[in-house]
Amino acid sequence: MNTAEPLQKSERMMWIDAARGFAILGIFVVNIGAFSAPYFLYGGEKDAWSQAIDQFTHVMIDIFFQASFYTLFSLLFGFGLQILKERLITKGIAVSPFLFRRLIILMMFGMIHAFLIWHGDILLSYGIIGLFFMAFIYRSDRAILLWGTLILGSSVFLYTVMLYNVRAFLGGANTSGIHRAETYYASNDWFVILDQNLNDWLYANSIFSYVLLGTTLLPLFLIGMYLARKRWLHNPSQHRKRLWAAWVVSLIVFIALKMGPYLNGNPEWFSYTQDNVGGAASALFYLFSITLSAQSIFGKKLLKPFSFVGRMSLSNYILQSLICFILFYGVGFGLYGSVRPIEAMGIVALVYTLQVFVSKWWLAKYRYGPLEWLWRSLTYKQKQPLRETENE
Repeated sequence: MNTAEPLQKSERMMWIDAARGFAILGIFVVNIGAFSAPYFLYGGEKDAWSQAIDQFTHVMIDIFFQASFYTLFSLLFGFGLQILKERLITKGIAVSPFLFRRLIILMMFGMIHAFLIWHGDILLSYGIIGLFFMAFIYRSDRAILLWGTLILGSSVFLYTVMLYNVRAFLGGANTSGIHRAETYYASNDWFVILDQNLNDWLYANSIFSYVLLGTTLLPLFLIGMYLARKRWLHNPSQHRKRLWAAWVVSLIVFIALKMGPYLNGNPEWFSYTQDNVGGAASALFYLFSITLSAQSIFGKKLLKPFSFVGRMSLSNYILQSLICFILFYGVGFGLYGSVRPIEAMGIVALVYTLQVFVSKWWLAKYRYGPLEWLWRSLTYKQKQPLRETENE
């Protein structure tokens, strides 16, 4: 009987691993602000961090990081599922039951992360929306591109119109939410912290917000699947002209929608378009930039550190949350609300650099990151070899 096997080293595309590692860095840049203070969720950051350097840091994060890296990771998620589907078909394995099991296990990881560590988890959402993604895995290339464009375009247009119509009521801070978060996360009682974490998760994850998330994540999964089918990123040298053309287009849209709003005061009502169309364009720009850069010797050397983190993206994502939990909450160092944005970027640089070295050391001894190994073993319903010296 044929059994599914994970991708081997010789089959990996280094630039895709590097893109995942780069996405983990960008996600950390955004997430640390939400982990260290209540303002990302409840507003009021401009009043709390009024110094010029902190305001500049916020602007840079908004343009170059906000909504650019979870979108990049979403593209790569769809890309990876398509590669896995092709592998399963080659092996003669039933695709739908296998992918369903993989997504359910991802949802379990997400539930642990969301409710025991941090309310800002994305894994649970990936698993849930991934179930809807499965309805498209046998559709034609044209169909998935059309559906992805229509779903994203309709969502962005309708919600942006709604925001424009209520623009006079946008902005401002939820002062009661801020005060509660500052009080509860400062507690040295684990259960008080988890209670606030649940409160924040419920605040951020209404049924309506999940509908919006579904209509933005699902199209990104589909676009990632489309890219994998076209194999432009598999063989960059064969598709160099097409990749450069896509790079130019994505850069133009990136500049227009992520930077452009600042020429008009960065209006709040335009934020949904800025994040979801501009963010998708910036994600594609980063992906194409990394792919093209990796085709040179210098580019490969530059990107190699990111690839170590990318091969252990799940483990490194959860590790960042665990480190932030210890740094910012009362059961640890209790730095919640006291770390300025510019200081947070210093923490990101330090932690991510350590993750590069630890990931490189780990992968010299083991085939997968610890959580990747667990996810694979549960998905394939058999213990996977972990050490490099273990036989298949």
